[in-house]
Amino acid sequence: MKNTELNDRRLQATPRGIGVMCNFYADKAENATVWDVEGNEYIDFAAGIAVLNTGHRHPKVISAIEKQLHAFTHTAYQIVPYEGYVALAERINQRVPIDGPAKTAFFSTGAEAVENAVKIARAYTRRPGLIAFGGAFHGRTFMTMALTGKVAPYKLGFGPFPGSVYHAQYPNELHGVSTAEALKSLERIFKADIAPDQVAAIILEPVQGEGGFNIAPADFMQALRALCDTHGILLIADEVQSGFARTGKLFSMEHHCVKPDLITMAKSLAGGMPLSAVSGRAEVMDAPAPGGLGGTYAGNPLAIAAAHAVLDVIDEEDLCTRSAHLGHHLVEVLNKAKEHCPFIADIRAQGSMVAVEFNDPQSGQPSPEFTRQVQERALNEGLLLLSCGVYGNVIRFLYPLTIPEAQFRKALDIIFASLTR
Repeated sequence: MKNTELNDRRLQATPRGIGVMCNFYADKAENATVWDVEGNEYIDFAAGIAVLNTGHRHPKVISAIEKQLHAFTHTAYQIVPYEGYVALAERINQRVPIDGPAKTAFFSTGAEAVENAVKIARAYTRRPGLIAFGGAFHGRTFMTMALTGKVAPYKLGFGPFPGSVYHAQYPNELHGVSTAEALKSLERIFKADIAPDQVAAIILEPVQGEGGFNIAPADFMQALRALCDTHGILLIADEVQSGFARTGKLFSMEHHCVKPDLITMAKSLAGGMPLSAVSGRAEVMDAPAPGGLGGTYAGNPLAIAAAHAVLDVIDEEDLCTRSAHLGHHLVEVLNKAKEHCPFIADIRAQGSMVAVEFNDPQSGQPSPEFTRQVQERALNEGLLLLSCGVYGNVIRFLYPLTIPEAQFRKALDIIFASLTR
């Protein structure tokens, strides 16, 4: 089978709205390596968009799924519950950075987790308003599109969106937005759009994903917590991309001295299986009435089993420490490349949540063109990289944290050469 043949079939069978980055088709994968149908080998620094922190087909994850497969594959937890769901909620409740007793509910996708966090926040506060941030990505459903702070391609042609959603500025030093200016933008919303006593929640990614791996400053997070406490607003941390050891902690919010009221998670929670969750303060989580939360596939038994294995792997292989180790070496290479690459405008990192942003050295404007060139050069050498950012001028690095050292060093050599060629 040829990649070109499959591509012709794809164009005939699937809609153009499902954008596809690669022109090759996966045949098999192992840890940090993907092979296409023609036998070509790639180092995977995309990991299914941050889904595979424990790598492709980790043996413990496979074993857990196989064991569950022989027991049962589905009952619908709301109809016939099962111990695995309860046990996973207990494990996450113990680890999640929430003040006081926590409770957890499981769903299938990151967007579902965010939607349900909104439902829970509105049920608890009895308020309609929501504040998100420019550059945010929270999903592709209508509520999560409304929360998302990037128009193209996520919102084009899909409006109108749900109301009572407002966007503040996210701090970004490179783009001239200080913590003070971001906080002023919140005050402008309170003056011009909605009173704070009508706001149910402020939702943010502690490290923006699609927005460009922008890291929330500590003083901004502290000010947000104080603002929410003053006005009775819930603080929701969207950790769909930043969770499960990616930042050198199990959750990015552990880098901060403040805690959210609700936290959403998905992606690497279940090592490639579709599973998401909302965790939060117990009294907040209990606000919706029985039957108000759930879903037919929410907390699927196979995905629940996989998530138990993922947590085991993170602990047994000390992936939080390894995340910090790998991220440190990648940043060293990027800083070295910066000496020879005038397009590098910024390097951002929290553990292994690492990104490099490119601006044209003459105009100072974002350079998506150079970003694409770097991606193409790397792909020609067998390394898969993802772009992001509001202007499409950022490359993010999402390698499995289980990647072998020798393969990681090879990838770093390819990255350096792709940046300095």
